[in-house]
Amino acid sequence: MKTLAAAGILAMAALTSSTLPLHAQAAFVNTLMPQPAHLTTAAGSLPWTDSITVGVPRFHDQRLDDAIARTLEQIERKTGVHRQRSISTSGDSTLVIDVDGAGEAIQSLDENESYTLTATPSKVTIHAATVVGAMRGLTTLLQLVQTDGHTFFVPAVSIDDSPRFRWRGLMIDVGRHFEPVDVIKRNLDAMAAVKLNVFHWHLTEDQGFRIESKLFPKLAGEGSDGLYYTQDQAREIVAYARARGIRVVPEFDMPGHTRAWLVGHPELSSDPGPYTIRREFGVEEVAMDPTKESTYQLLDAFFGEMATIFPDPYLHLGGDETPGTQWKNSPHVVEFMHEHNFKTTEELQTYFSQRVLELAKKHGKHMVGWDEILNPALPTDAIIHSWRGAQSLYDAAQRGYQGILSQPYYLDGMKSAEEHYLADPLPASANLTPAQRQLVLGGEVCMWGEHVNQLSIDSRIWPRTAAVAERFWSPESVTDVDDMYRRLAVESLRIEALGLTQITHEGAALRELAGTEEISALRTFSSALQPVPFGERYRGQHTDQLTPLDNLVDAIRPDPPSRHQVAMLVRDLLKSPKTNTAARPQLKSIFQAWADCVPAVEAQMNRSPLLAEARPRAQQLAGLARTGQQALDYLSGAKKAPAGWKQAKLAEIEEARKPQVLVRFTFLDPLHDLVNAVQ
Repeated sequence: MKTLAAAGILAMAALTSSTLPLHAQAAFVNTLMPQPAHLTTAAGSLPWTDSITVGVPRFHDQRLDDAIARTLEQIERKTGVHRQRSISTSGDSTLVIDVDGAGEAIQSLDENESYTLTATPSKVTIHAATVVGAMRGLTTLLQLVQTDGHTFFVPAVSIDDSPRFRWRGLMIDVGRHFEPVDVIKRNLDAMAAVKLNVFHWHLTEDQGFRIESKLFPKLAGEGSDGLYYTQDQAREIVAYARARGIRVVPEFDMPGHTRAWLVGHPELSSDPGPYTIRREFGVEEVAMDPTKESTYQLLDAFFGEMATIFPDPYLHLGGDETPGTQWKNSPHVVEFMHEHNFKTTEELQTYFSQRVLELAKKHGKHMVGWDEILNPALPTDAIIHSWRGAQSLYDAAQRGYQGILSQPYYLDGMKSAEEHYLADPLPASANLTPAQRQLVLGGEVCMWGEHVNQLSIDSRIWPRTAAVAERFWSPESVTDVDDMYRRLAVESLRIEALGLTQITHEGAALRELAGTEEISALRTFSSALQPVPFGERYRGQHTDQLTPLDNLVDAIRPDPPSRHQVAMLVRDLLKSPKTNTAARPQLKSIFQAWADCVPAVEAQMNRSPLLAEARPRAQQLAGLARTGQQALDYLSGAKKAPAGWKQAKLAEIEEARKPQVLVRFTFLDPLHDLVNAVQ
């Protein structure tokens, strides 16, 4: 049985240093991600051997020492070369980390993350103004270490690097499905590996209140199914993130998305309840009562308690998707609106936002909220987090608000890394003045939790988030998609070496579905598939918090290698269909592997009810693979397509686009182009 690895589906990895001819490997092969702001190369390299010495000639503290030790340990695992375990104060060492000072006691938006890295055949020097900047330089050093097939070395380069945006975040929603501490930690490791600097922790939802409050123990005690973080665990996460140069911004969503708050504290609502944890997803009608002073008294005390756990200057207070239905049905809320001349519930929510903004400021916090909070009456010291699109972000900037963009970076939409990569938070074409452009702080990737658990979450976040991390860090001009995918394949391996599971999860899940270790055919089948987007799955499966996440859709990866690989090969082939002798055999081998795998996959489906649900896709794959092979033959000129063939095959491709069993094919667009090119 041919596998796709044998068929060339992983051929992109052949562009990395690991498979280059030995005589070519002494030169620098750029696999850096994100790309530095400025990079120049020179001849020569520094051999990485156990004679490497480490010196920190000026400032150092425990945070820097730990970062150096982690980097050296990672290089040791990568190279097998024993690391230097002692750090001197000598500037004559072969690896010098030269740092001006500690940086800010509490890392802020304005922390200096810039660094320079100079590597010569005799020495590597990293200079940074702060420890965080040194961490970014150490990350680049780790990515620079490469091999010529016999030894490891650092190529001679000069890098002067700083981020394009100050706010480069990843949001993980743990309200809908709880994620254990070790999941959060390993994702923080991956964030540091691609120079992200904000972990937005979405801690409360209708489906769960996930942080312990000692002042109000019923919040997590009754609103979490027992799945929440203790205050000690939360402080541990904050410290773990800080050690990696990452800020932790907690989110307590309000006044909507608060059903879990109301289980233990129904008095927060305008309706006395009782309330239970909501299992369904979607917009909830209940909300906090913005007319009661007791609501603000509880929030005041809660914010003060949380400020002792989360030192970051920013506090995310949600504000999204509050329809106001419960308010409209409450006589005392309606009376309050009349008394204050509020004509809409949106105006009432703005009143609530103003009140909680003042509470946040009282506890030394800047308020962040989703873009529904944007209203002329809202003070401009609130930060607008746009999930409704770039225009919303620009509108906020034009009105004097700082903002963050997330709308193009929703991972549950199952878009490709390419689509995320080409979505710029602040393109040159944005109609903003220079002063308004400064108000755009950056962006955040969002991992909403409806359809992920602790087993699948890494594969949904990575490696696509690494591509967005480059968009947030690197110059706007860095937009070569093919080169991004070449480097992303390498970066995914580096991230998994940190303990993440975005690659290995698929194999483990397929083995569980098939009940056997013999899954080579199933892996080939799965390589042609990717999950459907959130909305399509929600409608097709009618998911809620209790839906088991154990289907084929949960095993396969978003944007697997086949999607870009086949698109790239078809694009190259169609430049010269008759004479291209490189792309054709690779495509033919891929199509043959897909066709060959189907009988074995169907045999496994006969023994697995969960797999059997995808039988229609297996049958379609066999036909689509044959269509690809026929198109290659017709394009080569060896055969002529019979009358009606093109129309029939284009119809077959359109049929395969229709929603079915929660998975979709990765290659229908390039296959359409291939068929359409047949005369």
